[in-house]
Amino acid sequence: MDMSTRTGAAGRLAPLTPADWVTVTRAAMGAGAAVLVVLSLVGVLPQRPWSLFLLLVPTFALDAVDGAVARRTNTVTRRGAMWDMEVDSALLLIASLAVAPFAPWALAIGLMRYAFGIGGRLRPAWRGRLPFNQVRRVIAGFQAVALATALAPFVPILLAQLVTGLAVALLFFSFGRDIRYLERHDTAVPQ
Repeated sequence: MDMSTRTGAAGRLAPLTPADWVTVTRAAMGAGAAVLVVLSLVGVLPQRPWSLFLLLVPTFALDAVDGAVARRTNTVTRRGAMWDMEVDSALLLIASLAVAPFAPWALAIGLMRYAFGIGGRLRPAWRGRLPFNQVRRVIAGFQAVALATALAPFVPILLAQLVTGLAVALLFFSFGRDIRYLERHDTAVPQ
C-alpha cells in the first residue's frame, strides 16, 4: 500500500481516490450539519431537530466506509488518512456544539483532539507514534454514537446526558493512556 501523498506532474496533487470521494462527501454532509447546528443554536430550529439527527447518522456511519474503500482499491494514502482524521474531528466538534446546550461536558468530545494537538506543540513527546490499539478505535467510534444518540429527538435528555458523560469519561481515559505511553516512549522528532 502506498502511504505517500501521491503527487502528480509539476507537484500537483494526484486525483482524488474513491476513498477520498467518500471523505469529501462526509465533509459536505458535515457542512450541512454545521448549518443545521447554527440554526438550532439561534432558535430557528428546535434544540434537537430531526433533520440534524437524520443527516449526522449516515455522516458518522460513512466513517467506516472510506478506510475500507481505500484498502479494497489499494489506494491508501497519507493524504486520505489525514483528511479522514480532520473530517472526523470537525464532525465531532459540530455535533458536540449541538449537544452542549443540555450537556456542556460534551464539548470535550469535540475539542479533545485539538487540545491534544496544542499539547503536542508544548510537549514534543506527544508527537510520537502510537501503536495500533483496538480499544482506542472503539472509544473513538463510541464518541460519534454518543453524540448521535444525544441528538436523537426521541431520546430523553437525561439519557443523552448520561451517554455523553460516559463518552467523555472514556475519552479522557483513552487520551490519558496514550499520553502516558508517549511520555514513557519519548521518540518524537522536534518540529
